[in-house]
Amino acid sequence: SLSDRQKIRQSTTMSRTRFLEQLQHAFTSRLVINGNFVVAASTSDHSNQQQTNEVFSEKWEKYERSDEKERLYEFQRQWYLKLYGFATEDSLREHLRDCRIVLDAGCGLGYKAAWFARLAPQALVVGMDYSDAAKQAARNYAELPNLFFIQGDIASTGMHDASVDYVSCDQVIMHTEQPEKTFAELARITSATQGQLACYFYAKKALPRELLDDYFRVQCSKMPSEELWAMSEQLTELGRRLSELNVSFESPAIPQLGIKGGRYDIQRFIYWNFLKCFWNESLGVETSVVTNFDWYSPSNARRFNEQEIHTLVAVNGLSEVFFHAEDACYSGRFAPR
Repeated sequence: SLSDRQKIRQSTTMSRTRFLEQLQHAFTSRLVINGNFVVAASTSDHSNQQQTNEVFSEKWEKYERSDEKERLYEFQRQWYLKLYGFATEDSLREHLRDCRIVLDAGCGLGYKAAWFARLAPQALVVGMDYSDAAKQAARNYAELPNLFFIQGDIASTGMHDASVDYVSCDQVIMHTEQPEKTFAELARITSATQGQLACYFYAKKALPRELLDDYFRVQCSKMPSEELWAMSEQLTELGRRLSELNVSFESPAIPQLGIKGGRYDIQRFIYWNFLKCFWNESLGVETSVVTNFDWYSPSNARRFNEQEIHTLVAVNGLSEVFFHAEDACYSGRFAPR
């Protein structure tokens, strides 16, 4: 008779085969699948998109070796629940319970895709990313039979219309060449019957910060990688030193500059209104450095105001199931009307 281990292995193989068939049927063209990994597209004809892909490949390769990443992953999972209106992880599990196909659009190293796969073992979960991180993600989570990773362009997924029950595009859409086109593509593949699209957008900040971000991003695109990492370390140190001053003050509102009045810690005042210098002691130095690199290195990093998002949702025939706003971002879950 088969041992318990052999039975588990046989059951996993059968399950993987079923999900492989489902994966093929989800796409308009036949996929060449290598284990749990597919290369659909790895380069872009747009120079800004290609540069963005390359710096994110570098970022994720570097961060994969960090001892701090599990702390970040847990922080991100908890923040995800808040961003998209799930009271608890069980609420997310319940939402995914009836899903057949889930897409993590812009999956990075794949930890959220793996989270979805574990919460919804009945669903085919696909993580798609334009960077080389998709390949590393496939190696990291090869044991999950319902999880596959595709290196490809989320602005052109190749999936059938209305084929995905839950599309998650968390902290990614602003890094695509044309976010409006990407959003329309993700809306296209969202199931018209029970589907939802969860999406996160960078929020526009105060005018001085916006002006510096736009100007400086152009300069950063010309810097060699070593300079970008060194600058990210310096900005992290600046954030740390400002934070350790432990100074707060009452700022007047300056509407013409987009500066909100109120009480600020000095580090947060500079951060929101003038210069991103991220520092989070609980997440660690490496994570703080990577966060600063993540902001300044990509050529594509679009910001939005709230009305732009409401308009984008409406013109794509979606209704707002949940909407969230905070200083850093807007996020929500949207369903076909």
